Amino acid sequence: MTVETTDHRVGSSRPGLSVHLRNKRAPGGMRTVLMVHGATYPGTVMFDYAVEGVSWMDWMAARGFDVWCIDLLGYGLSDRPAEMDAAAGDNGPIVDTAEAVRDVKLAIDYILSERGIGQLDLLGYSWGTAIGGQVAGDVPEKIRRLVLSGALWLRSGNVQIQVDGQLGAYRTVDADAIVNRWTVDLDNTQKAAIAPPERFREWADAAVATDPASGGHTPPRLRAPTGVVKDVQQHWLKADPTYDPGRISCPVQIVVGEWDRETTPDQGREVFDRLTGTADRRYTIIGGGTHSILLENQRHQLYEVVRGFLDA
Repeated sequence: MTVETTDHRVGSSRPGLSVHLRNKRAPGGMRTVLMVHGATYPGTVMFDYAVEGVSWMDWMAARGFDVWCIDLLGYGLSDRPAEMDAAAGDNGPIVDTAEAVRDVKLAIDYILSERGIGQLDLLGYSWGTAIGGQVAGDVPEKIRRLVLSGALWLRSGNVQIQVDGQLGAYRTVDADAIVNRWTVDLDNTQKAAIAPPERFREWADAAVATDPASGGHTPPRLRAPTGVVKDVQQHWLKADPTYDPGRISCPVQIVVGEWDRETTPDQGREVFDRLTGTADRRYTIIGGGTHSILLENQRHQLYEVVRGFLDA
């Protein structure tokens, strides 16, 4: 089956800047879904990175989905705000949840117009779950079903995206830091269970390379906007979430890996308990998976959970 790939530009909420959308679908693909990435890595390297020859987007497209992903402003193939061309400390945090929500809404309107439809399915991963939850509450008429993969919620203790000192416009990470974050708090048996060791490094290198300026550092480093870090510090760590799950009225699927240290199974259950506005809510824990389960050996369990929910 041939899967067609197209790339699109959509004007962002910042005048003169645009975000990147990627679409994959096979002939006849009709079920439209938009995937929204997390705090550090763009959608194109999260959802369209081929593991053993097939990305999640490829897999979905081959099963009849008209699947899209977005790179938010400052990530991947989208434009970088001018603050990212200066030293990080010259400006405050940029691209926070409120801005991301605005741009996802613009992307949704673009996709609905392109396809001539009134609704689509929305999938958020990590920070993208807070974005997707807000969007689903704000424009319920446009969202048919919502998937929260690694549901962000209030937490205390270790937070993997903290920044020491005063927040600048962006933070930087190298491949070593990415691998360490992926496998945090896992023993050697667990690390071996989730993925071959070479996959960690190959994907980390690919993620860093999504920043066109990464080669200007030794070792190469990826820049990521700090608006989400600001939101974690000012909202998520202070019992002040950026959205209310109770406002969501569409069917919701929460799915999380049992070894997820960033958006833990307990956080997913907290969100599930607060989905008081929908009669169709589901919560699934997948064994042997971390926060990055979509790239791991158990990824097909995640894929099937999502497909089964969206096919309903």
